[in-house]
Amino acid sequence: MTLLKKSPKKWRTIGALFLLLLFGFLLLQKQMYPASNQAQILSEQAVHTKDYTFYTSKKEHSTSIILYPGALVDPASYSVLAQQIATAGYDVYVVSFPFNLAVLKGNIAEKILQTRPEETFVLAGHSLGGVMASRFAAKNKQQIAGLLFLASYPDQKGDLSQLDWPVLSITATNDGVLNQANYEQAKAYLPSQTRFASIEGGNHAGFGLYGPQKGDSNATITPLDQQTQIAQTIVHWLETSF
Repeated sequence: MTLLKKSPKKWRTIGALFLLLLFGFLLLQKQMYPASNQAQILSEQAVHTKDYTFYTSKKEHSTSIILYPGALVDPASYSVLAQQIATAGYDVYVVSFPFNLAVLKGNIAEKILQTRPEETFVLAGHSLGGVMASRFAAKNKQQIAGLLFLASYPDQKGDLSQLDWPVLSITATNDGVLNQANYEQAKAYLPSQTRFASIEGGNHAGFGLYGPQKGDSNATITPLDQQTQIAQTIVHWLETSF
């Protein structure tokens, strides 16, 4: 029996493709934002699965939050925010994406929804995570009860303007990453009853705990202060909306 052999040219092509993929992966890794030590330690105390990290509450409320992280941000970066919300009685699921990019698995919330049919779910998303969360919600209207945007907004594929859900949009005054023009235009895709809140002195990276972000402005409050203000704003909205 004669064995088929790949030509030297084909081997060179495969080798070049492998090196290109490896270079792309290493370049992507360099651009990722790891969680701070404090956030990482707190995250390790939560319940971890392949698809999400679960911050359990005393379950005082039937409403739970599924949080989509921002692009290239370690999910553990949201542990402080998630734990503060959980302490107030709301379960929080911080999902994980391949390469920390929500665009690669935007429907990941479906796995949680299928296993927790008795719970009321609010989708939340930071930056790009909010865009993808709104797209999922727009296609799964019967399974979602509300939306929470953290320095984020919906696009046309995530149009929520005709829905009667509670929606909260939180921004920060020193955010140098959020495109303000796009944010204002995107309000056309939000329900008329959407509530808006702003964190004075906060910035884009302060919606998590992962250090400075490229293109961001300096905050005039500490990241922990910003986390606490965000958590308090979210909990108040949850208490008055559900």
